[in-house]
Parts: sequence; structure tokens; C-alpha cells
Amino acid sequence: MTDVWTLDAAEGELFIHTGVSGRAARMGHRLTIAMKRWQATVSWAHGRPVTAELVVAVDSFEVRSGEGGVKGLSGAEKAMVKSNALKSLGANRYPQIRFEADQIDEIDDGYRLTGTLRVRGKARAHAVELRTEDLGDAWRMSTESVVRQTAYGVKPFSMLLGAMQVADEVTVSFTAAHPKDG
Repeated sequence: MTDVWTLDAAEGELFIHTGVSGRAARMGHRLTIAMKRWQATVSWAHGRPVTAELVVAVDSFEVRSGEGGVKGLSGAEKAMVKSNALKSLGANRYPQIRFEADQIDEIDDGYRLTGTLRVRGKARAHAVELRTEDLGDAWRMSTESVVRQTAYGVKPFSMLLGAMQVADEVTVSFTAAHPKDG
């Protein structure tokens, strides 16, 4: 028996958390960015997941908050952050980020998904540990994964002649809930 789960932003959240590096790092903001359009598909066979795919629309980027920095982020600054990030990600040429897990292994508190992450036209092996939690009437899934931007040809945004820049490693966090079948 095969079953397919499809989840999107109505069932969960996908965030990117950035850091700041460089000599003037204290002046920069650590950002929380929401990806507003994404879809995850999980195929099941004989009661266990066998494949999973996550597709994210790069232009669905929304700056939620910025911690640190000299002052808070204004609306205009959030728009500038988005514009710079879309350029760095090559959103016009590469409109999607995609993770395809072709191996799924059971671990203590969920599953280890091993597959390929595609960002900006570059594909690299990637693995995530997806935690699952039984909520009674639904399953909650969550994970955090670190991605090094330069591994995918993304040049982290910098200013002040490189004295302040977005840290190369970003953390992607994902949470979603899926109702149990009746």
C-alpha cells in the first residue's frame, strides 16, 4: 500500500536564520527569514516513509525579524535585505530550492533523510534528522539543518568592504503537523 502526504505553509513553517561575521559584525542583524511558499511531499510504503521532497519558492522570502545591530530593521531595510538576497540566490535564474531524500532511515526520535540539496543550480549531498512527535490526532515533524552558502555558489552579502557580512553558514528550521488518518 502506498500513501502520499503533501504539506505546505498552511501546515507548517520554514525559516532561515542568518548570522553576521566580520570586524563590524556587531553592527549587523541576525535575521529570521520566513519562506512563505513551499511544498513537502512524502511517499509511504508499508507504513514507512520511502521518499521525501521539499520544494521552496525562492521569491517567497520574507524578513520576519532582525536581532542585534545598531537599530531595528525598518520596512525599507527589510525590502533591501530581500532584494540583496534574491540577487545572491540568483532567484530569476534559479526560482526553486529543492531537497530530495532518496534514503530514509528510522532513528530514535524520527527519521534521518539523506539525499540531494539543490540551491542556485548546484547539487550537493545533504542529510537531515527529522524529529517526529505524536500529538494524538496528528504527527508533528521538525528539524534544523545547517547549510553553507558558498558550497552552493551563493556569495554571502557583505558591506563596509567586507567588515560586515552575512555568515556563510545559515540554519534552516522546519516544523509541520500532519493529521493522522481516521
